[in-house]
Amino acid sequence: MNRQEIFEKVKRILIEKLSVNEADIKEDSSLVDDLGVDSLDLVELLMKFEEEFKVEISEEESQKILTVKDIVDFIEGKTKSATTN
Repeated sequence: MNRQEIFEKVKRILIEKLSVNEADIKEDSSLVDDLGVDSLDLVELLMKFEEEFKVEISEEESQKILTVKDIVDFIEGKTKSATTN
């Protein structure tokens, strides 16, 4: 799965879970400031990303996820390392 495919899937999940407009979701969008994510939303989103992308996001890693780009970078890194193992 390439970066654009990951971004599109992440965007779809954000639209579905947060009821935000697709136009509002950019890679540099802040989850909290731009998309209105609260702590409960974040937990639900991370669980959905883990399920959709077959990755595990630790508590420590989740604290580093502040933007849409952070999510895409994380998933891209995890899926690349999974395919090279």
